[in-house]
Amino acid sequence: MTIKVGDKIPSATLVKATDAGPEPITTEALFGGRTVALFSVPGAFTPTCSAKHLPGFVSNAETIRQHGVDEIVCLSVNDAFVMGAWGKSANAGDKVTMVADGSADFTKALGLEMDASKFGMGIRGQRFSMIVKDGVVTHLNVEDPGAFAVSSAEHLMGQLA
Repeated sequence: MTIKVGDKIPSATLVKATDAGPEPITTEALFGGRTVALFSVPGAFTPTCSAKHLPGFVSNAETIRQHGVDEIVCLSVNDAFVMGAWGKSANAGDKVTMVADGSADFTKALGLEMDASKFGMGIRGQRFSMIVKDGVVTHLNVEDPGAFAVSSAEHLMGQLA
């Protein structure tokens, strides 16, 4: 079943890419007691993700935070080393936290996985964004296959205004 507005984020352990290396983090620690803008991409270094999705959140990070968001998180079914390298190449710095869901356990628990095997990528996350307040989804934007509109930083900012 796909997560929906009003649902609590499922319990899982993800891996943050940090300068000191991969760091496990639970969803309770990541989302508890604060407001998080989470966006998911099918894969690090892929065309739309690298040209539009991540850069939109990096360039709009300050504005998003001014609307009460404590942290902006980029999620992908990749490993933390790939997410760290991608974050560095995109100058994500402290603007966007790069988080790996290497086995897609969290993405599957959300019900937002997709099979990208025909592209040689296996199980990945759909392209989506959400606002999570104290562990509860308040906004959820899931893209149609191949689309990039409702999960963008600009669309999410409109929901926060």
